[in-house]
Amino acid sequence: MTDKQTLHREKRRQMMLEEKMIRVIPKVAIPMIISTLIDSIYNLADTFFVSQLGKNATAAVAVNDSLMHILRAISMGFAVGASSYISRLMGAKEDDKASKVASTTLISGCVFSFAFAIFCFILRSPLVDMLGVTEGAKQYSMDYATYILLASPFTTANTIMNQLLRSEGSTTYAMIGTVSGCFLNIILDPIFINVLGLEVAGAAMATAISKVFSFMVLALPFIRKKAMIELKLKNFSFNMDTMYEVGKMGIPTFIRMSLMSMGGIISNNVAKGFGTSVLAAISIANKLNRFINSAIMGFSQGFGPVAGYCWGAKKYSRVREAFRTTALIGSVCALIIGGGMFIFAEQLIDVFNSEADAVITTLGAFKVRSLCLVLIPHIMVMVTSNLYQSLGLPVGNLVLSMSRQLLVLIPILLTLPRFFGEYGLAGAQALSDFISFAFLAVPLLWNLMRKIKKLTDGEDAPFGSVSAKHK
Repeated sequence: MTDKQTLHREKRRQMMLEEKMIRVIPKVAIPMIISTLIDSIYNLADTFFVSQLGKNATAAVAVNDSLMHILRAISMGFAVGASSYISRLMGAKEDDKASKVASTTLISGCVFSFAFAIFCFILRSPLVDMLGVTEGAKQYSMDYATYILLASPFTTANTIMNQLLRSEGSTTYAMIGTVSGCFLNIILDPIFINVLGLEVAGAAMATAISKVFSFMVLALPFIRKKAMIELKLKNFSFNMDTMYEVGKMGIPTFIRMSLMSMGGIISNNVAKGFGTSVLAAISIANKLNRFINSAIMGFSQGFGPVAGYCWGAKKYSRVREAFRTTALIGSVCALIIGGGMFIFAEQLIDVFNSEADAVITTLGAFKVRSLCLVLIPHIMVMVTSNLYQSLGLPVGNLVLSMSRQLLVLIPILLTLPRFFGEYGLAGAQALSDFISFAFLAVPLLWNLMRKIKKLTDGEDAPFGSVSAKHK
């Protein structure tokens, strides 16, 4: 390791462990916010250009959202599991071990993603049927799925490298990689869809190419040795202790995101029963909500590396301070951004409603507004879940995730539309978010913060620590 790398690591460590939290959280979180917003813009850009082809094309992209969530669930399972462990290792100054974990996770994740994509590619037709596609949108949906699956190894590599950079606090590098791909996607979308006449397939091709470009950009900090973590083939080591630590947080993340896909699939199949307009309305509202959630999620994720560092360094008072700062900033942002979305809901939906379909406008605006009303409860669920994740405590993270996407949401999706029709479907996620906050996030947060408050800085943690057997 060069003197320059050593100095960079020490400066980063000093920022995480000593600077005022009101400065550290925004410094780490703002690049994350931009990255997550840009990731949402990927989807919004595709939806905007594809929506000009009509509601069948819009519905096709909506159906493939569930497929993309499954692919992302695999990627995030590997990425989050590694980043949670790596943050704690680097806080404990075990940098070489962190690099081995990173290299092993990247290679394993890409191989697994590639194998899964081949399986899905062979079964594309029954797959899109299962995802809830309407007959008029099926061919569009298959065209879109083809290129998304081909690019899946690059998507996985991007997600893992992005999380690795975040885990060490190098969020600016992560942001640049994501932003560069998004800009290319926005440029290529109208060219492929309209100029070359490739329609929905063109949107997927543009997204796939942008993922490859992001991969090249994200790899640069590692190739040029600007990152604190070193990715090398010789660092690959299929060690059971490492796999256990990565899987401990990665498997709950995979389950959580897979449940999001399951919720999306059930929602699509329920919406299909009400017609293509309802399916398109729910899709557009979900993408707009994902955009606003991305900003809030950036803050909730922003304190993750800080909390992991401080926990590994046994600075428990800073863990509590990081949580309070993140929750406060996130709640203020939720009020401001959510208020704007609530007021201009119809206008935002109509940007993606080229056929001026009244059902799309009315139902889409209703869903957007219902979700705006529960933004603050939702951010408290996300920040609490991230706190458990950062400290290496998978059970609380899994419980919160399962409540929002399985234990609460799916029963609501299967019952509420029977009584309130498409409006019951549109309001299901908001009701699920509120119930998850009131009955699970609040008691779980109170219990964990009570335990952390009892710890004195410098003493060994009774849970979530970097165990000596993994050194």
